[in-house]
Amino acid sequence: MSQEPDKPTAPNEPAQQSVPENPTPEVSVSSHTQSVDDSYGYYEDPYAYESNTVPVAQEQPASPPPPPPASPSPQDEPEDPDEDGMLRMSFLEHLEELRSRIIQCLVGLGVAFLLSLTFSNQLWRVVSAPAVDALTQLGIKPPKLVSTDPLEQFQIVWVKMPLLTAIFLASPWVMWQIWSFIAPGLYKKERRWAAPFVIVSAALFITGGLFAYYVAFRYGLVFLLGIGRDIDIQPMVSITSYFDLFVNVTLGIGLVFELPVIIFFLTLLRVASPRWLLENSRYAILGIVVVAAIITPTPDIFNLLIFAVPMVGLFFIGVFASYLLVLSREGKSFPWSKVLIALAVLLVLAAAAVYLAITRYGYHLVPQWPFLIR
Repeated sequence: MSQEPDKPTAPNEPAQQSVPENPTPEVSVSSHTQSVDDSYGYYEDPYAYESNTVPVAQEQPASPPPPPPASPSPQDEPEDPDEDGMLRMSFLEHLEELRSRIIQCLVGLGVAFLLSLTFSNQLWRVVSAPAVDALTQLGIKPPKLVSTDPLEQFQIVWVKMPLLTAIFLASPWVMWQIWSFIAPGLYKKERRWAAPFVIVSAALFITGGLFAYYVAFRYGLVFLLGIGRDIDIQPMVSITSYFDLFVNVTLGIGLVFELPVIIFFLTLLRVASPRWLLENSRYAILGIVVVAAIITPTPDIFNLLIFAVPMVGLFFIGVFASYLLVLSREGKSFPWSKVLIALAVLLVLAAAAVYLAITRYGYHLVPQWPFLIR
């Protein structure tokens, strides 16, 4: 069997390559057949149109990056929920507000002064009653105050005394104006203390004046007027000196009775805390004793204690009120039921002691301090 002679190969044409039986299809870049320059000795790909060629997915254009978030303006910034309702006022607006509140306080004092002026004679009898009682106890007759200046009666009875009465009568109105001036700078949740602040502060101020009138001033006056009786000194009290002492004692104790409100307000403004107050209570007691020694009309220890003991009690009442405020801020509650039960037990024991003192030991009640004598 004769074999066919080999075909001559062109000098510039490469030999035909053998193709495998199961050729691996090449990945086409596009739908057209790749053609290559003949100068490099390449040829057309005979498998470019095979159906199993895998088309390459065209790359999608990259989406542009999102723009950076715009910085919020001061108007768009979220407000602190605690600062909801707080007013922003300039310095001049604060001065204008202070001026308005002072004028309203003076208007309230003026109305109370006119009201007190219509009862001047009755009020003077009330004011002079401690002096008359003290002179009567000392056996001085007639138990009357004297005038050494023609203008004393007018100045005391018709000007100074109605003004002092107006201060106590208008104290709730004045306290309300003070709160109204301070409230815009407080948080919204702290403004609910408005009514308790006004009621408690005015009640403590009036209670301090009543305590001075019925307890402290009466006993101090008896002590002062009794000095020198054994060496033939006859007390003669002018209405000016008596009224000046009366004003100093009543207003001084009335302001001192505001101590719980001051402590509570300092805690409300986060200036003080119950823990800090208790840790420094010894300094507070020392200061209270010094203040009591200044406003006490007599130098004896008994009257000093009459002033100092209630003031110390008021200090610890203020600490307790500030502790309740801190508990409220922390969302905690105070065990009022246990405290009320303890107070009820103490009242029952005190009532039983008074009953035994009256029925078995011969004591009886009187409408003045110490209310229980033998």
